[in-house]
Amino acid sequence: MKDQLEGLVNQMIERGILFDEAVGEFEKRFIKRVLDRSNGNQSRAAEVLGIHRNTLSRKIDAYKLDSNSHRRQRR
Repeated sequence: MKDQLEGLVNQMIERGILFDEAVGEFEKRFIKRVLDRSNGNQSRAAEVLGIHRNTLSRKIDAYKLDSNSHRRQRR
């Protein structure tokens, strides 16, 4: 995994991707994946991520993620 990450970092540098953009995109995708695995349960996702539930809620709003999409699909 470290080799894959190193390759990705090199590609991002070559393409001129800024640090803040890279970190933001990683965080957004990481949060989205954990929300998907927790079926949109923000409390469970926050626990898995190791952050406070309110922090997760703010990040969901900031990244415009839809954590409720799983609940709507299951009905």
